[in-house]
Amino acid sequence: MGILEKISEIEKEIARTQKNKATEYHLGLLKAKLAKYRAQLLEPPKGAGAKGEGFDVMKSGDARVALIGFPSVGKSTLLNKMTNTQSTSASYEFTTLTCIPGVIDYNGANIQLLDLPGIIEGASQGKGRGRQVIAVARTADLVIIMLDSSKGEVQRGLLEKELETCGIRLNTKKPEIYFKIKKAGGVKFNSTCKLTHVDEKMVQMILHEYKIFHAEVLFRDDYTSDELIDVISGNRVYLPCLYVYNKIDCISLEEVDRLARLPDSIVISCEYKLNLDYLLEEIWEYLALIRIYTKKRGEPPDFAGGLILRRGCTVEHVCHRVHRTLVDAFKYALVWGTSTKYSPQRVGINHVMNDDDVIQIMKK
Repeated sequence: MGILEKISEIEKEIARTQKNKATEYHLGLLKAKLAKYRAQLLEPPKGAGAKGEGFDVMKSGDARVALIGFPSVGKSTLLNKMTNTQSTSASYEFTTLTCIPGVIDYNGANIQLLDLPGIIEGASQGKGRGRQVIAVARTADLVIIMLDSSKGEVQRGLLEKELETCGIRLNTKKPEIYFKIKKAGGVKFNSTCKLTHVDEKMVQMILHEYKIFHAEVLFRDDYTSDELIDVISGNRVYLPCLYVYNKIDCISLEEVDRLARLPDSIVISCEYKLNLDYLLEEIWEYLALIRIYTKKRGEPPDFAGGLILRRGCTVEHVCHRVHRTLVDAFKYALVWGTSTKYSPQRVGINHVMNDDDVIQIMKK
C-alpha cells in the first residue's frame, strides 16, 4: 500500500470514528500517523534522485506576499493593477504557468507580490503544480487567498484544507508548547494550566508513534493533540492571511455586505478597480510594517528615505539596518514620536520603536 492509500485509509477511519472520551486516544494516535505520512509525502527521502524543477524567485524588497487561488479568480489581473508587471490574463483557466513577481511601492516600502499558478483540489498531493505553488507560499510573509465571490465559500474551504495539509497554519499563533528530545529519563510531562484536550497518556502515545521515548514536554496553555503534533513535526509555518473576494460586480449588494463583514476578508473588483486602495492598507497592516526616520545631529530628519522595519522592532534593529558595526559603538539614542513619553527622549538599545518615529543615534 502506497503513502497516498495509507493517508486515505486513516482519513476515512478518522471520519467514521465518533469523537468522545473513549475514542480520544485512538483519534490522537491516528492523527499522529496521518501527520507522519503527510510529512513523508511532502519531503521525499534524501538521495531519492534529482529534485523536480521549482519556480521560486529570489526574495527581494521589504516583504513578500503570495497570491494563491483557483484558476481564473483574477490573480494576474490584480498583479497587473497593483504593480508595473505584466502577467498574462485571459478568460480561460491556467493562463499563468509559472511564478511571476511584481513590486508594490507603498509608503516607501517595496513589497514583492507573487502571482502563482492556479491550484486545484489535491494540490497538496502533487496534482497540477500544487506542491511547488505551496512551497513558494511557505516562504511568504503574507498569504492572499484570492476567491471568486460567487463561489467563495466552497473555494475557501478547499484551499484552507490544501494549505493545512502542507503544514501552513493561517492566522494562528505558534502553540506555546516547550518540547525537547532527551537521551534518557523517559517522558517528562507538565503543564502550567488545566488541560481539557490531552493528558500525559495521550502525549506519551503520540511521542511513541514518532519513536520518541525520552523528552520534556511543557504545555503553557490548553492545546489539542493536533497542536502538539505540529510542534513535534517542527515543519509548520504560521502565516497571516487575507481572504480577497474578487468579482463583486457579479453578485448582489447584500452578498457583498455579508462577505465584507467576514473576519480577515476584503471585497474587491479588479475589473473596475473597486476597493484596491483599502486592500493596500490592509496588506501593510497585516505585514506589520512600520517606517522609522533617521536624523543627524543639527540637521532636520530625513523624511525622504525612511527605514522599513517590522512592528515590535527595537533601537538595536534600527542600528543593524543603518550599519552592522553601529551596535558596538552605540552610546544612546534620541527618539521623537509616539513610542516616547516626551520628545526627544533619551533611550537605550532595547527601546521599542513605533511607526513614524524619528531617531538620532549617538556613538561612544
